[in-house]
Amino acid sequence: MITISLRPVGRNWGTISFASTLYLYPILDLLLAEIPEEMQAELRLGLQEALVNAAKHGNKLDPGKTVVVRFSLIDNCYWWIISDQGRGFHPACSCGENPTKYLPPDDSESGRGLSILHQIFDQVEWNRRGTELRLCKQVESRLRIPLLSRN
Repeated sequence: MITISLRPVGRNWGTISFASTLYLYPILDLLLAEIPEEMQAELRLGLQEALVNAAKHGNKLDPGKTVVVRFSLIDNCYWWIISDQGRGFHPACSCGENPTKYLPPDDSESGRGLSILHQIFDQVEWNRRGTELRLCKQVESRLRIPLLSRN
């Protein structure tokens, strides 16, 4: 079951919650509905990685547990806060400046998710318990060309 609470008038945040599942297509469509088309493919990959991690690793795919996503656009930044009901996750290092430090050995079948998150999003942060992930993607503002005044 999917529960959606769109942004009420006067509030900045919308909320989507769903039972732990890997069927994320409709969730991703809802989360990307207001995102500019040129950003959607990259953000779909990043959000899918984060949601899979919450459902699979956090909630152990327990259908009795939910994943909650709060989302907003604030000051030219898209924000997603993804919470699970698991035991928590604490990254081995905070290598935000060099995402390749998160890459596993070449023969590993998994473990590239942290690198993907750090390459796609401008901010990637977990809360102290490790059950909430905050992701931010800044909207590229278009440069404004000042009007030349005639003397």
